[in-house]
Amino acid sequence: MPVFDTIDVTKREYLGIVTLNRPKVLNAIDERMFAELGRAIDELERDNDIRAAVIRGAGRAFSAGHDMTDELIPRETPPDLLSYTERNAAPWWRIWNSRLPWIAQVHGYCLGGANELAMVCDLTIASTDAQFGIPDVQFQASPPFNILPWIVGMKKARELILTGRRVAAPEALELGMVNLVVEPDSLERTVFEMAADLAKSPPVSVAMNKRAFNRTYEVQGIRAAIDAGRETFVMLQSSTSAEREEFDRIAEAEGMRAAFAWRDAKFQVR
Repeated sequence: MPVFDTIDVTKREYLGIVTLNRPKVLNAIDERMFAELGRAIDELERDNDIRAAVIRGAGRAFSAGHDMTDELIPRETPPDLLSYTERNAAPWWRIWNSRLPWIAQVHGYCLGGANELAMVCDLTIASTDAQFGIPDVQFQASPPFNILPWIVGMKKARELILTGRRVAAPEALELGMVNLVVEPDSLERTVFEMAADLAKSPPVSVAMNKRAFNRTYEVQGIRAAIDAGRETFVMLQSSTSAEREEFDRIAEAEGMRAAFAWRDAKFQVR
């Protein structure tokens, strides 16, 4: 298995384990991590000994989402941004198309692009301390891989995407965003037990059943809808407004906490 800079990949008999490994920044997903995830998924896909895969995060969180400070993000033109979103959607589609069943092992924050990663996995198991959310709207952005409406339904998807509010693990379970919620000290064991259950079936049977399941959503238009969402992301990232400029100015000078406080102060319920 190749050596990576932003992730770790290990094999445990029939199980492939991918660990997001930028704990100092809560495993924020930058351009390097997107590329390395794609390579790691391909490596596990080619290994016939691997029958199931897990993706998890090192340190205090699964992942806080996209690293918007990444210097490799192209900011010049909409076509540059569109190419960027296409490259970074590729690992998510690799998981969708993979012959392997993928389990997201979620603890702590699971926000933005990380939430999309957890949702595109076949199964998601969370600890009780997990928090899910799509905060993009708060930054004058939108989800670049907008899979959430296909998971939770129209009304809840509107609520979560248009407010950006976070969802605790028990509510995520009610909404169908996760399969199981367990105590933190039981998380890894529960994930490995689920992986063992998946591995017991013949790999060709798992792969073909997964493919048939995916086709159900593809004929309904999931790919076209996610492509349209990427275009919305590009348009918003390419736009500006007085509110966004002031938010960014405060964030740069005083930090994100101060910028959110400035915003929230204008909209108090009285």
